[in-house]
Amino acid sequence: EDVETILADTPSDKQVALFSATMPAQIRRISKQYLNEPEEVTIKSKTTTSSTITQRYLMVSYPQKVDALTRILEVENFEGMIIFTRTKNETETLAEKLRARGYSAMAINGDVPQATRERTVEQLKSGKLDILVATDVAARGLDVERISHVVNFDIPIDTESYVHRIGRTGRAGRSGAAISFVTPREGRLLNAIERATRQPLTQMQLPSVEDVNVTRLARFDDAITEALAQPNLILQFREIVGHYIEHHDVPEADVAAALAVVAQGDTPLLLSAEDERAQRYAREEQTRKERAERGDRGDRGGRNDRGGRNDRGDRGDRGDRGGRPSRDDRYSRDDRPPR
Repeated sequence: EDVETILADTPSDKQVALFSATMPAQIRRISKQYLNEPEEVTIKSKTTTSSTITQRYLMVSYPQKVDALTRILEVENFEGMIIFTRTKNETETLAEKLRARGYSAMAINGDVPQATRERTVEQLKSGKLDILVATDVAARGLDVERISHVVNFDIPIDTESYVHRIGRTGRAGRSGAAISFVTPREGRLLNAIERATRQPLTQMQLPSVEDVNVTRLARFDDAITEALAQPNLILQFREIVGHYIEHHDVPEADVAAALAVVAQGDTPLLLSAEDERAQRYAREEQTRKERAERGDRGDRGGRNDRGGRNDRGDRGDRGDRGGRPSRDDRYSRDDRPPR
């Protein structure tokens, strides 16, 4: 909208050159309306996405997305991450759920003031923030070296948006990873992306309890190794532990295990099969509760899931009037939460 305002309010005999990383329909419309007999210059390449980006997808139903994302965050070795959603409401909801799970996450969308967006991006750059949940518009042009992963929580409905999204990582020759969540009815969108990018996406499996436990143990080992690299602190605490052993006659290994329990807190270090069942039950109960609150609208989802009148894809001030969600954006019978 800003570009159109500038072009409309400047003299008609001006000289104009238009540069765009992608060429969606609205950009082509601007070029036809405001450029005189334009010549289009395109740099051809074998693929439209960087070869340094590893592209994967996970088949998952809508109610399973948050838990699947949590598992992926557990096992993926990421530095900074952008998670893309379709609507503004979803950015806030997802960021809140991630913070409740202990992750450093913030949301940016078209409703967030520009000054707040800039502060949030600076936090991501400096390492004070690890996860940014964003819509396409809010993350446009974002270039942060720390971004190692991009997750399409909602797969985009057009290939241009996909190219733009995953281009936030793997920049300037750096490696990156892109993971897309695909519901059973969105296979056609996945095929369209593969044809447009001329690159196949590798299907990944949901990390298992064993995968999560292996990662947690590795990180626990790394924490111990990092602590051992501080000899002054080790010497100080060794005296404290020795004092306890002397007065309580407890083996050193048991004291070390007790200290690990104190450091871990109430959250178990390792998951069990029982934990898996409990989490699945909690997911099902939460799904039933959400459906009840929506008035049991079936597989179309509630208004918040589809996006309201002013929350349709976050296309800017004027774009929020966009049309109804595409057929692929609605929940299928396969995606319906369990009764």
